[in-house]
Amino acid sequence: MLDPKLLRESPETVRAAIAKKHLEVDLAAVLALDTAWRAQLSEVEALRSKQRAANNEMAALKKGSPEFITKVAEMKAVSAEAKAKDEGLKVLEEKWHAAMLTLPNIPHATVPEGKTPEQNVVHASKGDVNAVSPHALPHWEIGGFANLFDFARGAKVTGAGFPFFIGDGAKLSRALLQFFLDEDVKAGYTEVSPPIFVNAASATATGQLPDKEGQMYETLDKLYAVPTAEVPLTNFYRDEILEEAALPVHRCAYTPCFRREAGSYGKDVRGLNRVHQFDKVELLKWVHPSASYDELEKLRADAERLLQKLELPYRVLLMCGGDLGFAQAKKYDLEVWAAGQQRWLEVSSCSNFEAFQARRAQIRFRSKETGKPELVHTLNGSGLAVPRVLAALLENNLQADGRVKIPAALVPYFGKEFLSFK
Repeated sequence: MLDPKLLRESPETVRAAIAKKHLEVDLAAVLALDTAWRAQLSEVEALRSKQRAANNEMAALKKGSPEFITKVAEMKAVSAEAKAKDEGLKVLEEKWHAAMLTLPNIPHATVPEGKTPEQNVVHASKGDVNAVSPHALPHWEIGGFANLFDFARGAKVTGAGFPFFIGDGAKLSRALLQFFLDEDVKAGYTEVSPPIFVNAASATATGQLPDKEGQMYETLDKLYAVPTAEVPLTNFYRDEILEEAALPVHRCAYTPCFRREAGSYGKDVRGLNRVHQFDKVELLKWVHPSASYDELEKLRADAERLLQKLELPYRVLLMCGGDLGFAQAKKYDLEVWAAGQQRWLEVSSCSNFEAFQARRAQIRFRSKETGKPELVHTLNGSGLAVPRVLAALLENNLQADGRVKIPAALVPYFGKEFLSFK
């Protein structure tokens, strides 16, 4: 959520942010609601002040005197007017708050212009895409693939995009998760096992609501299956004030993630490329505002280190305004090279939200200098998501005999140097 002061004092900054993100937001309507709400608030406060003054005057009058009776009648009229105005104010305030939630975060100055994914900027790359297996195939075409990753039976049991991982397929997925968590803890993150359902307040705080309702699975109890561990992790400190000395706080968490992925189709959804339930380790930081962009670069480096140890060629994209996302101020995407498909697959997004989520969630720290509460900055990134990492490992390391060579860093977790589909 944006600072209302920014909206009032610099509406052009907000208008420019909406334009840079290529979003459709009725800023004029938001500004009109803000003006109306503040005007109504001023009227209510004036009436309350009048009530207090009348109360003080009545205290000095003799009960039952003509002046006292006149003042009581006057007070009743003011009280009735204040009550009516206050009820109107509550309605306006709800509309104002809902309108404020439609305003996107302000992109950082370093975010490039652009509307489509093709206009994202390649920030860095690592590894040689030509130094992978000459036997690479799309992973779903590898002989025996369905023996370890059964999409057909998953579709029968639940629906498309809910595969069974079987035998060494399940073991390799678990090995990746344990490897990710161990490496993240070594990098200074404290592991957390969070709830995998969240309430609407939590989803609103992180920006999933009211922006991504169609992407989440909702229960009859109005709880949402987590699309990412970012949501429960961020809300850990909701409505709390941390001491400045406690910052930064670094956490990591594994959860299954659930996404409806409405509208997905074509080559992007083949095999492990896009599923509705998947495993992911999330990295999250609560930091001092002065350090947040240094922390973003460290966060990205932590995610990159995992790909380097898995010996996967990858590139880092700096997202343009149109592909940035509603809540982010700046975002990097990490993409691995999948040799069988001859394409890049996103496996991590590393984002700085500045105070956008913290204002919604009221996550603050107490300044040592002023003693007053200030909003923290929140950052998160995948460290990492399993399915596409797994897809790239299967394709890039496919041998002539149909087995897959396991990267050296993963062998202690998997227990074998090769994966066989037989």
